Amino acid sequence: MKRVGRLFDSIADLENLERAARRAERGKRYSQEVLRFNLRREDELLRLREELARGTWAPGGHRHFVIREPKRRWISAAPYRDRVVHHALRQVIEPVLDRRLIFDTWANRRGKGSHRAVLRYQAFSSSSRYALKMDIRQYFASIDHRILGDQLGRVFKEATVLEICERIIEGGRVPEPYSAYFPGDDLFTPQLRAQGLPIGNLTSQLWANTYLSTFDHWVKQSLRARGYLRFVDDFLLVSDSKRTLVDWREAIIERLSELRLTVHPRKCVIRDVREGVPFLGYVVWPDRIRVRGATVRRFRRRLRARGRGANEVDRCRSLDAWRGHVQLAGSWRRVVVGQRSVAGGR
Repeated sequence: MKRVGRLFDSIADLENLERAARRAERGKRYSQEVLRFNLRREDELLRLREELARGTWAPGGHRHFVIREPKRRWISAAPYRDRVVHHALRQVIEPVLDRRLIFDTWANRRGKGSHRAVLRYQAFSSSSRYALKMDIRQYFASIDHRILGDQLGRVFKEATVLEICERIIEGGRVPEPYSAYFPGDDLFTPQLRAQGLPIGNLTSQLWANTYLSTFDHWVKQSLRARGYLRFVDDFLLVSDSKRTLVDWREAIIERLSELRLTVHPRKCVIRDVREGVPFLGYVVWPDRIRVRGATVRRFRRRLRARGRGANEVDRCRSLDAWRGHVQLAGSWRRVVVGQRSVAGGR
């Protein structure tokens, strides 16, 4: 596909920045940094537009913190002013990047999502005997900045747009990037190559899909895998031949190394679809879906940790989110909280 130009004026347009500010403040309208920005909102947006036009805009420092559920991860929060730029950029370039993705990329796209990804896999599994499930080790912390920049350079032709993308990527260094050695590396190569994207950045979702887009096309065109889907760094392939899946697994590991990515050995498995395949918090069979037991246990631990003194609004939101998750599955048992109950799983 041809490279796309004439996007910068739309990104720096005042109406686009205003719309971006409204989206960036959702759920944080009364935080101190948002209130300070909104006190002089029009002046701040005009200043942002001027900085973008002159090429002087630079991202601020991130605030980093660790979460430990469902596993230990660093989360990075960009300043509100930067988040406005992230939204303004995404509103313009997302449709361009989305057109280059295959249909079966299911994360962070309109009309997609985890539930539809699970149902899509279930449809694949009903016509195949085996499934290969793979997971990339520390995907966001492994993304190579140079490779990502080259990929974006093959999509956009305007230097101003690429400069904004580069500054966001370089400004989002993570506290613990994941380093590994690949063919052709010397002793210092991993230390000399910038890598890692902050999980909390809105733009990181775009970059995560883009980074594996060429890989997705390779799986479909070179491996000719008809039953393939990806959700961020989790992907599944199905076939009636276990030998085919073994060959694909080796080819995929080699192909991912060209992107300086490694697979998680314990999460790279071939299973009979009739045994049930764990995927996105569920266990999926061709004829039914169950919530994973580990997912239920985590939910119960979070409820106990909140205690009865927790804010009722937060508790209701947690329960509603849980209900949204389990409604896809044919689950049984119930987790009772006060006068409310929600479905549990096996």
